[in-house]
Amino acid sequence: MTTATTSGRTLAHPEPADIRLEAVLHALADPMRMRVVRELAREDGAELSCSYFALPVTKSTSTHHFRVLRESGVIRQIYRGTAKLSVLRRDDLDTLFPGLLDSVLAAATREAERLGADT
Repeated sequence: MTTATTSGRTLAHPEPADIRLEAVLHALADPMRMRVVRELAREDGAELSCSYFALPVTKSTSTHHFRVLRESGVIRQIYRGTAKLSVLRRDDLDTLFPGLLDSVLAAATREAERLGADT
């Protein structure tokens, strides 16, 4: 597990070798977390603040979802000043599980279209 240190704050992230498929799938199974991942994927490598995401949940629930995504290895979070920024760990996920992220994102898009909502 590595820690990212910026502005004196540290966040733990799993090393690529420690990322497990079951943890990634668990993180992606939740609709709010999938919504975050879809937004990060659309922004193609951009570091986005947590406030960028308009999740219809409380701040504490939102914090929980970001922590699950970070601890599973799906996202990396860093502090820049007072902002906590998130970025999708696409390269790590594509190396470990080729095609998984693209397949899950495509399926989520099809489901959103089928249900007529952006979930």
